[in-house]
Amino acid sequence: MNTSNITNYKPKDFAELLGVSVKTLQRWDREGILKANRTPTDRRYYTYDQYLQFKGINIEHDKRKVVIYARVSTKNQRDDLQDQTAFLRQFCNARGMIVDQCIEDYGSGLDYNRKKWNGLLDEVMEQKVKTIVITHKDRFIRFGYDWFERFCMRFHTTILVVNNEELSPQEELVQDIISILHVFSRRLYGLRKYKKQIEKDEEIAEELQDRDRSYRRAEDQNT
Repeated sequence: MNTSNITNYKPKDFAELLGVSVKTLQRWDREGILKANRTPTDRRYYTYDQYLQFKGINIEHDKRKVVIYARVSTKNQRDDLQDQTAFLRQFCNARGMIVDQCIEDYGSGLDYNRKKWNGLLDEVMEQKVKTIVITHKDRFIRFGYDWFERFCMRFHTTILVVNNEELSPQEELVQDIISILHVFSRRLYGLRKYKKQIEKDEEIAEELQDRDRSYRRAEDQNT
């Protein structure tokens, strides 16, 4: 999806948003049911206002919130957090967007239990949020951003990604990678521990040996 201007959608993304096929959009365009816009290079695109109009949502009376969401991993990065917030406020002001709420969050982008983040998603599901403005995808979530973007779309919420790479601290990525390695190392340790427990249990070990012998006999018959 075109994150440089999230209010414009490619036909494929817009079709997914409406729950129809691209061929249906093309037919609607030809029949004048839902006309596509055209770029100077004659590429088709659709706008978020078209989506709202198609869904019968009154744009003039849309009182849902515009929310700035900024996140860093630790409170030691408070300066980075304030930089994010200031940049996003400036970005919104320059485009005439009235910010109704500013959420400053602390926590790893791998953490799905962030209280403020979950509170924001609750408001999305209650259809109280029109737009979420973030500096970079990983400020919202480290992995699975596309899924969450589609999730928000289902509740008529747009995520506006400014894509300011300078406000996505590299040290956080390193911390997240270390966290992933830590989780997998613990799981690997658990598997090794489980293997030792199996070897100590004579009944389970014998059952596994019998299964291996059965597999070998079946392979011998096949050959």
